[in-house]
Amino acid sequence: MKVLVPVKRVIDYNVKARVKSDQTGVDLANVKMSMNPFCEIAVEEAVRMQEKGVATEVVIVSVGPLQAQETIRTGLAMGGDRGILIQTDADPEPLEVAKLLAAVVKAEEPKLILMGKQAIDGDNNAVGQMLSALLGWPQATFASKVEVSGETVKVTREVDGGLQTLELDLPAVVTADLRLNEPRYASLPNIMKAKRKTIDIKTPDDFGGLAAGHLKVVRVTEPPKRTAGVKVENAAELVAKLKTEAGVI
Repeated sequence: MKVLVPVKRVIDYNVKARVKSDQTGVDLANVKMSMNPFCEIAVEEAVRMQEKGVATEVVIVSVGPLQAQETIRTGLAMGGDRGILIQTDADPEPLEVAKLLAAVVKAEEPKLILMGKQAIDGDNNAVGQMLSALLGWPQATFASKVEVSGETVKVTREVDGGLQTLELDLPAVVTADLRLNEPRYASLPNIMKAKRKTIDIKTPDDFGGLAAGHLKVVRVTEPPKRTAGVKVENAAELVAKLKTEAGVI
């Protein structure tokens, strides 16, 4: 069974993002970039499937600039077999990414697409669902456990009321949540091996091209700074401040 794992290059989660002075977006100059954490979880789960003998090949695919090869190499060092980079300097919106991935799926014919539930930069949580709709495949989002058996996959997913278990016929799309697993650290020998693994560099035109898109960023601003808290002497003073100053009761 071939598993396709889309990954995204984002600002490292330990880095504090800075907004550009003209408020057109986030400043990426001289900022550490890394694989999106949820994508990393998806790669780990695919590699574990391969180690169990469930998956025969793990293909890492990314849409982004030439530097996204580093992100793919990270996935290959974790255990992926080969990579595909759809190189573009544009920042395509979720629907356009889903269309490109749908074209890759038709070319690669995987049985399972395992991907992060969302990227920590845009927080759209949309590509997995859109990809499922474009392909006409069943989907399970926010997976905390994935079990493949024959031609079906059983997915335990986190919902507001607890856990929900779904059984999907393959091929299917599954998006990984935070508690699915803990990604491994790539060892030095595996990092060296990853340098010799194949990454096919394509362009959007190889998969139908990029449309103009339907979304426009009007303005990006930082959240307002939080003011310092105050101490109150008793419950009556707390209630009074909540009424007069906070206006919440």
